Amino acid sequence: MTFDHLSPVLSDALTARGYEALTPVQAQVTEAEAHGRDLLVSAQTGSGKTVAFGLAMADELLADGRLPFASAPLALIVAPTRELALQVSRELGWLYAQAGARIATCVGGMDASRERRALNQGVHIVVGTPGRLRDHLERGALDLAALRVAVLDEADEMLDMGFREDLEEILDATPATRRTLLFSATIPKPIAQLAKRYQKDALRISTVGDTRGHGDIAYQVVTVAPADIEGAVINLLRLHEADTAMLFCATRDNVRRLHARLVNRGFAAVALSGEHSQNERNHALQALRDRRARVCVATDVAARGIDLPSLSLVVHVEIPRDAETLQHRSGRTGRAGKKGTAVLIVPYPRRRRVDAMLRGAKIEAQWMPAPTAADVRARDQERLIEALLAPVEHEADDLELAQRLLAERSPEDIAASLVRAHRATMPPPEELIDNGPPARGERGERPDRTPRREGFDDSVWFRLDVGRRQNADPRWILPLLCRRGHVTKNEIGAIRIGPNETLFNIPLAIADRFAEAVERTAGRDGGEDDSGVTITPAPEGSSYPPRRDKRPFKGGPRGDGPRKPHGQGKPGGGFKAKPYAKGKKGRQG
Repeated sequence: MTFDHLSPVLSDALTARGYEALTPVQAQVTEAEAHGRDLLVSAQTGSGKTVAFGLAMADELLADGRLPFASAPLALIVAPTRELALQVSRELGWLYAQAGARIATCVGGMDASRERRALNQGVHIVVGTPGRLRDHLERGALDLAALRVAVLDEADEMLDMGFREDLEEILDATPATRRTLLFSATIPKPIAQLAKRYQKDALRISTVGDTRGHGDIAYQVVTVAPADIEGAVINLLRLHEADTAMLFCATRDNVRRLHARLVNRGFAAVALSGEHSQNERNHALQALRDRRARVCVATDVAARGIDLPSLSLVVHVEIPRDAETLQHRSGRTGRAGKKGTAVLIVPYPRRRRVDAMLRGAKIEAQWMPAPTAADVRARDQERLIEALLAPVEHEADDLELAQRLLAERSPEDIAASLVRAHRATMPPPEELIDNGPPARGERGERPDRTPRREGFDDSVWFRLDVGRRQNADPRWILPLLCRRGHVTKNEIGAIRIGPNETLFNIPLAIADRFAEAVERTAGRDGGEDDSGVTITPAPEGSSYPPRRDKRPFKGGPRGDGPRKPHGQGKPGGGFKAKPYAKGKKGRQG
């Protein structure tokens, strides 16, 4: 297909690359009204922004289909991360190959002396990160006096990362006659201020619709117990069996731990975080492109700008800090018209926060439980049957070997051996904690009571200092008790959730061992969702919890001062409590 409104060298490059039509943002920046003007562009991640500003700056660079001789750069592209800068350099390389473009990449972690030599030899386009570009500028290696166009890619991310001062120094060193193209997924107030200072009569272009969620991405929310997060990750990877999957964690330590866990389980995985050198990052990305690795565990910053054509699954192992981070993470998949899946793993106590974030971002997501080991095995069977029943031409040697096997074993034995050999090549799925029957409501509202279990007549009651008002739920309380008390889920009896406390019973035979384990593990939990929960023996006489309090709640939130113990002031109350008098008169102490 030809693109008549573009320069022939660019049209030929797009056709050779397989382009049949321009994306919306690419089409708008090449319209007649955008020629020669500063542009303020907001477009979704994965919408083809790199090619878009490559096409937009052609008027300033090309003369009769060629780039002129240049002793100093004619175009400058600033990107927030090394990976994004390298990706931009590759994209512009094929786009301007026929025009004879010389492109230099200046990013942290690479050999600065080699970059300076490339700049001294003369280049047409420079692509780099703010810190390295500023360093070359201050050392005199980067001359911006002849610059015709400056591009800020992912400007919102650069400001979030604290590069405002670097950007201002770089732009202040460029000619006032330059053309400035500012590309950003969103245009918050800091971006608007930056545009007002460095752009003149900018044309505003937006291809972001009312729905901020990417149309080619299916969003899913998997709810789990806090102790089952890593198990859910393993089952999700096994269930989808994506060609390439990316897992997002919040910190370097979490990336390191999850990567080690996956490698130990037999997954071909690589890691990307700030602690890795540029050489290590390049090797990891090349392993993903070569299909030697299929899973990438990364932090937000390290994965910014990564473009992997085979990436079809994104898993948010840790909840994004906001809707913008969710969008940028998920945008690694569903690119260039391909479909992708983004899965958020949400511990039960944090469902409300994620639900609010999705509503605010106008993203429709499907809520579902985590895939179980049985779900994974069933999907494995479907995939194996599909693979074996697919039509294929057999070699003569294969048919001969099949005849020998049939002579020695029955077809059933051969098929069973084939299934066993197939399963041995894949990591086994995880057995997740059984959370019992589903809770009521779309978001899993907590049931008031759980049924009394058999075999717990001779038991001891314990107490948690959280209840319904603190978002208590048996589905995260159960794994907490198992972890703190060193017991199994079958050794925990009934769980009764009150307004501000929860009671549960433990068999008398193991009650002392449970209490000792709880005391030893106090303060060690450290989990974001479980910290601060106190487990103590229930007050004497609480062989069965008191009835649910129907009176209106008169106290403040938990932690806002002393609370009356349950049953105080009522004849025959279930708990023994010290007198507590209201008012100044008679107040004790």
